[in-house]
Amino acid sequence: MKKLLVCLAMSTVLFTGCSFLHRNGIVEVNGQVITQADFDREFDKSVDQSMLKAFGGSKNFVKSDENPMYGVFKEKVVNELIIKSLLDSEIEKRGIEATKEDVQNELKTVINKVGSKEELNRILKERNISNSQFTEDLKTQIKIRKLVNSIEKVKISDADAQKYYDTHKQEFVHGEQVRASHILISANLLEMIRTMKEKNPEINPTDMNAEIEKQMATQKSKAEAILAEVKKNPDNFAKIAQQKSDDKASAVRGGELGFFPKEAMVPEFSKVAFSMKPNTISNLVQTNYGYHIIKVTDRIEAGTTPFAKVKDELKFYLETQKQISILKDLTASLMKTAEIKYLDDSFNPSKVVKVKETPVEENKTEDKK
Repeated sequence: MKKLLVCLAMSTVLFTGCSFLHRNGIVEVNGQVITQADFDREFDKSVDQSMLKAFGGSKNFVKSDENPMYGVFKEKVVNELIIKSLLDSEIEKRGIEATKEDVQNELKTVINKVGSKEELNRILKERNISNSQFTEDLKTQIKIRKLVNSIEKVKISDADAQKYYDTHKQEFVHGEQVRASHILISANLLEMIRTMKEKNPEINPTDMNAEIEKQMATQKSKAEAILAEVKKNPDNFAKIAQQKSDDKASAVRGGELGFFPKEAMVPEFSKVAFSMKPNTISNLVQTNYGYHIIKVTDRIEAGTTPFAKVKDELKFYLETQKQISILKDLTASLMKTAEIKYLDDSFNPSKVVKVKETPVEENKTEDKK
């Protein structure tokens, strides 16, 4: 549910302003035109942000009505572009703006949630989002929140959160968890092979195996040296992780991984971590990612998370859920009164011709003839 609000909020940035020119227009919403360029840009983004990214995303996607998935994404993107246009107009109509102070406060909130500015930059880079685009995303999120608040002020009390907790206790039951930090010295076999093939597509298996053994030995020696340094100065674990861990996401937090259940990590990692006592450091642990040095700092036995620990998160969730409901009602209302003209019938859901399968009975009849 929380993701839905984010999607709706981000849509007004992800879908750029509509052109007033009818040239290459595909849909007109209350006089504002959505162009083919608008659609193409957002279609590619939608595909690249889906599970299809693992298969090459928009670069390998067949944009043809013969591809069933094309029709699914096409209808979804057009609908989101229409909603974006309606929300943009409503925001402008109500004189809603996102000030510099609003953006700075929102940015601080995001940084606090992810852990650090460095971690935020890593996430943005991983998702191929520029800093300027992210700033625009924040502005949109702020405007959407102000739009919702202009309709109804949402306030969730401690009592509301307690009621939800009492009636959904099964959601707060958890298995055994440990809190750990780690230092990773990368030794990813698949990554090594891919890098070697990129540098030398004609490399033969013998040379490849020799190079892999060499690189693995080098990384293991490096990991052993770091382990010796950690064992000598256990209190410097966080500092060493920041300086030498190849897991940059956790390195900025001194290798901190937080609490996690067994199934959250690869088996080799979990087996060792869950066998350790708090404030102890492991020997080298090898996984598909490389060599790990694990430090366990705390444990939680299986049980139910107390209300006090989840109260703030619950209040945020319930507040977001209510905001989603308000936004959905507003969108439905705007859609009812909107004047929507499909300038290109291939984008009109009511006029898209769907290929019908030949009934089995007809085939049988033909066979008899």
